[in-house]
Amino acid sequence: MKIGFVTDSPSDLPADLAERHGIIIIPAVLVMEGRDYIDGQDITREQFYERLPALKTPPTTAAPSPASFHQAYQTLFSRGCDQVISLHTSERLTAIANIARQVASEFDGRITVLDSASLTLGVGFQVLAGMEAAEEGLPLPDVLAAIESTRKRVRVAAALDTMDYLRRSGRVPAAVTAIGGVLSIKPVVEIHKGQIKFIQAARTTQQATNALQDFLQVLGPLERLTLLHTNAEHRARNLLTTLMSSPVRLTLPREIGITNVTSVIGTHVGPGGLGFAAVTAA
Repeated sequence: MKIGFVTDSPSDLPADLAERHGIIIIPAVLVMEGRDYIDGQDITREQFYERLPALKTPPTTAAPSPASFHQAYQTLFSRGCDQVISLHTSERLTAIANIARQVASEFDGRITVLDSASLTLGVGFQVLAGMEAAEEGLPLPDVLAAIESTRKRVRVAAALDTMDYLRRSGRVPAAVTAIGGVLSIKPVVEIHKGQIKFIQAARTTQQATNALQDFLQVLGPLERLTLLHTNAEHRARNLLTTLMSSPVRLTLPREIGITNVTSVIGTHVGPGGLGFAAVTAA
């Protein structure tokens, strides 16, 4: 059985890796100053983050069209796929998975749509787990089990430079975002069961970075790890150096990525942020 994979651009799955393995990434839409931008195509992440603080009207985001899903599914079936797994950013944060389900219903049970309950590489790592299982020739139930195993072990957290963008997004309760405004803190948040959860208030950028490091250290051995940032690569590289030289050494994977998070997510968290996506060892 040949299994194909579809995900969305907020998964932050590297385009070259997706192309190499035949994974289709459906881009979300960024709406900025009255113009629609296709995520990852019409504007670079660096350009977006440089423009973001000066925008008079906050940008917004939109889910891909049903037609883009239909085309993606048809493409995979035309390549000889028997089944398709369509795995997407948390449906508590976006309508993407719901649109995928609507379109998938037209394909007679050949498409399995999954809610990752995560975002950025918390989604991408689940796609990779499924892809690796499928490339080993495992049947669909075992591929789905591999995805589920990773979903249970994936952790995504971030230290934001400001609460302002998250407050505008409406993605967290007003009572939580009010804390950031009153105290001028650097909020540390986690994606928990598909929602953004406030976990710590840091007074300074360094304290926020330390909080992320402490969080990583209590997770134990890691199977996968990518450091995330919103146009703050220096923060990510400094954290990587600290992790590698820490006397309390984590059991880290051999390859640790650094990713500038897609603009569709950056719209809601703002520039200058630092985070990680990790999968704990089984």
